[in-house]
Amino acid sequence: MQRTVFDFATGATSVVAMTPSELAEFESSRAARPPTITDVDLERDRRISAGFTFNGKLFQARPEDQKRISGAGTLALGAMMNGALAGDLRWHGGSADFCWIAADNSTVTMDAQTVFAFGQAAANWESDHVFAARALKDADPIPADYTDDAYWPQQQA
Repeated sequence: MQRTVFDFATGATSVVAMTPSELAEFESSRAARPPTITDVDLERDRRISAGFTFNGKLFQARPEDQKRISGAGTLALGAMMNGALAGDLRWHGGSADFCWIAADNSTVTMDAQTVFAFGQAAANWESDHVFAARALKDADPIPADYTDDAYWPQQQA
């Protein structure tokens, strides 16, 4: 099992593998105190990283994935500005069709217009979580059930 944790020494979050008993102990210690802004940030990051659905497929959205998606979206915009047409899967200049690997490890071909929309969807997924977290952190006190799905953006069908 994995859990996102905050390193107070470095100020960074990371995903840590935990045994079921370690995870239970971690969750128990967190439940024994009022939630903090850091708790909300960790939940935000966990939810963003869990991925988002685009055109019916789940895609990863960890920080490194977000960077790659953003870069691809920028390349796609440039290609569209240079006349890349819908349906052209070699808009990127390579010798193979452009594709992205989904969370299930299947490949999804995308023309430039789709990659640009994919980048927008990823950015919106992250932004929606940032604003949901902001609302929770502004609450006084932060709700004890801040991890409840009702507070957070949901996947689109």
